[in-house]
Order: sequence, then C-alpha cells, then structure tokens
Amino acid sequence: MSNQTPQSPDDPRLLERIAQFENMTTADPDNEMAFFSLGNAYLKANRAAEAASSFERVTVLNPDMSKAWQLAGEAMIAAGLEDKAVQHLEQGHEVAVSKGDLMVRDAIVAALESIGRTAPEASDAAKAAAEEASQSGTFTCGRTGKLGTQMEAPPFKGPVGGWIGANISSETWNDWIGQGTKVINELRLDFSRDEDQETYDRHMREFLGIDDDLLESLRSGG
Repeated sequence: MSNQTPQSPDDPRLLERIAQFENMTTADPDNEMAFFSLGNAYLKANRAAEAASSFERVTVLNPDMSKAWQLAGEAMIAAGLEDKAVQHLEQGHEVAVSKGDLMVRDAIVAALESIGRTAPEASDAAKAAAEEASQSGTFTCGRTGKLGTQMEAPPFKGPVGGWIGANISSETWNDWIGQGTKVINELRLDFSRDEDQETYDRHMREFLGIDDDLLESLRSGG
C-alpha cells in the first residue's frame, strides 16, 4: 500500500502545498508532474478520493507511468472504490511488467491481495516488451516510465543524488529544474535559510517520487 504518511488536514504547510499544486494543475491541465505531486499531497492530507482523481489524471496524460496506476488504485481502495481500484491496479500491473518495474509490480500485487484479489498474469506482449527493453540497453526513467537519457553523473552528492542519477532520466530532471524554479518563485524561497532549503528538497523528492520510506532507506544505507 501507499507509503505516504497522513498529516493533519489543517497543517498550514500541507495546505499551502496543496494550493500551490492545485494552481499549477489549473494553469496547465496537461502537467502530469503537477497532478502527480498534487495526488501525493492529497494522500498526506488523508484526502483519498481527491488523490485518486489526481493520479487517475496522470494515467490519462502518461499511461506508461506505472507508479501513477499503483497510487491511483491504492487511493481508490482507501476511498472505498474497490471495483475501480481493481481496474487501475490490473492495468498498472501490465504496465509495470512491460517496463520491468518490479517494485511497482510487487506493490500492485500487495494492494490487490489486501482486498482479496489476485494479480492477473501479464500478457505475452508485456513480457516481451520487458525482455526487449532489458536487452536493448535503453534507459527507462523510473519516474515517468518513458525512455530517456541516463545522467552521466548524479546531480548532487549523497545517497539521494545517487538514487536520482541511477533512476531518473536527464529529461525528467530538467523538467524538475523548471518546476523547481516555479517553487522558488511562488514560495519566495531563500536558500540561506535551512527551512527554505528543506522546503525545496521536499518538493523535489515529491516530484521525483521519492517517498518517505525510500528516503529513510537511502539515508540509512538500505
């Protein structure tokens, strides 16, 4: 199930982030990354139905993003929409297998089992796509599920930077640079203040799909 940790729905910092991402999605209805971040923020606020809607929008904008299918299904389960959740999780399972995204595949299997369902057998086409991608040596971005260019080196030092270098494409990282500039300007961040640097880093992690459990694992060397 989702690794998002619920926060108080009245937490002013969380409400501010939700408002920011809502503004971004309103201004750019095709911004899949903004919808993904909005879904994560809704999850933290324990607003499952709204999170499900945001993640569902991501699956429409980018059907190859297996993580969005997973989170959409998990949010739908939390919102009591089990039949719809099964549809999304089963579709996500097929996408995850075709992309070789084993962590997402396993999370989807666990989500289906949590409601007494069994993951379907992946199609031969999905298995063949996974094998072809594996043998071709092409790089698939762990954030978007799209083929892209692997970074020549991590974008910064430390375990989080190392994970980004190994899992995030240069194209997605460049997308974050653009999105991060909006975050800096809209929140008027001043990097001379530690709390503003942490705010920026938190937005970056959410944008790139680094949840709390993954962050803890990276920092502990797991």
